[in-house]
Amino acid sequence: MAKTIFITGASRGFGRIWAEAFLKRGDNVVATVRNPDALTELAKEFASNLLVLKLDVTDKKASFEAVKAAKAHFGRIDVLVNNAGFGHVGAIEELSEQDVRAQLETNVLGSLWTIQAVLPIMRAQKSGHIIQLSSALGLNTVSLMGLYSASKFAVEGLAETLAGEVSGFGIKVTLLEPGGFSTDFFGTTSLALSESIPAYDEVRKSFYELAETQDSGNPAATANALLMLVDSDNPPLRLLLGKTTYPWVKYTYEERLKTWESWQDVSVAAHG
Repeated sequence: MAKTIFITGASRGFGRIWAEAFLKRGDNVVATVRNPDALTELAKEFASNLLVLKLDVTDKKASFEAVKAAKAHFGRIDVLVNNAGFGHVGAIEELSEQDVRAQLETNVLGSLWTIQAVLPIMRAQKSGHIIQLSSALGLNTVSLMGLYSASKFAVEGLAETLAGEVSGFGIKVTLLEPGGFSTDFFGTTSLALSESIPAYDEVRKSFYELAETQDSGNPAATANALLMLVDSDNPPLRLLLGKTTYPWVKYTYEERLKTWESWQDVSVAAHG
């Protein structure tokens, strides 16, 4: 049966790709964007099963109103895909208060507001699936991406806690963990930059050299993964996307375990 999918940040990148994939197989899609004109052609092609809504996810009231409009239009919301967000490059010392607030208000609070808005609907339905876009950088860190990682570490904690709270209502939660993909993540519309401090120039040089050499995945290839995910009766709490993500995460956690084990005597002694 056709599902109703609510996707934030659907004008480009993953959001646009996933919205089209759901539409092409006959699902109903509510696509929220800052500029509805970005989806004009798509709206003409899928006039019967696409609802385009203008939304800035940092506006809590607007987020609740968008979810209400989606419910009124299609009668239910089966899946929330929290995709809206942007990246930030800057050393920790370089971060301004404005940098921090903008990143967290979009990536963390923007996700929280839509989650809170759909939960009463899904609880009443006794079913639903909340899919939260995180990142490999929600499980690992890279120099100059500390603020972005902080936002993704935050949604990791929110979503994992949420999963335990709502499982009794028939609601499922999944965190998506994409590694490097050839989206416009490093483009001017999806990336913010802190004002640089010359002391970090070498760190910055290494960062961009690494970014240029990474084996980036094809974002279109993720569409089938999303379709399989929403159709699963037992979806995972975390779904890693891309062939480089699992080896990186595995290495990170193995190193953490080694460190914790080597300090176990100190840890236990601290118990008193």
